Amino acid sequence: MTISHSPAPARSDVAKTAPTGSSPRHPYAVHGRVLTAGALAWSASMALYGLNPESDLGLAVQGVGALLFQVGLLFLLRTLWRTRALGEGKVARGVLRFEAFLVSMAMASTFVDAIRVSDLDQVGWAILDAFWPFSMLGMFFIGIRIAIAGRWKGTSRFWPMVAESWAVVTIPALGIFGETVGNAVACLHLVVGYAVLGVLVSRKTD
Repeated sequence: MTISHSPAPARSDVAKTAPTGSSPRHPYAVHGRVLTAGALAWSASMALYGLNPESDLGLAVQGVGALLFQVGLLFLLRTLWRTRALGEGKVARGVLRFEAFLVSMAMASTFVDAIRVSDLDQVGWAILDAFWPFSMLGMFFIGIRIAIAGRWKGTSRFWPMVAESWAVVTIPALGIFGETVGNAVACLHLVVGYAVLGVLVSRKTD
């Protein structure tokens, strides 16, 4: 009788569980696709109805587009968390947790705006509305930190800083050139920035 023994696989031999639609080779494929789809959805909604739609339909369409984009941001933050893109320390992980909170509150703001519940003349609603710009500003600083940390390599090291500069590019464009140009900049920046970043994330192998 022959008895054979197979050693238990080392931790490095065990493939990571990939989300449905991803593969062990590209574990963030779903994350990247959601980010790209969200960026394109929000860009399309603004192209159709502008930055400040007045009709109920325009508010609803832009609200859906913005919410899809914000869901994409949460998927991006999850990728940053899993890849330790900001670093290994507690501060880096705390920043990602705080940014996820900001984005979640911004999603609440988007929803109440879309259904015309909010009233910016009231302090509480105005504070909730402020989470939108704060969340986008937070993403900008995160993009800078990714480039500094250098844990992501190649184009993906610096493209988050390009994508996440949306607020610091769009808001000045609105103030300097007016709503028409500002809206065009906002739409184009989403496509060039976040939509492309989603493609880069979907191709990451580690």
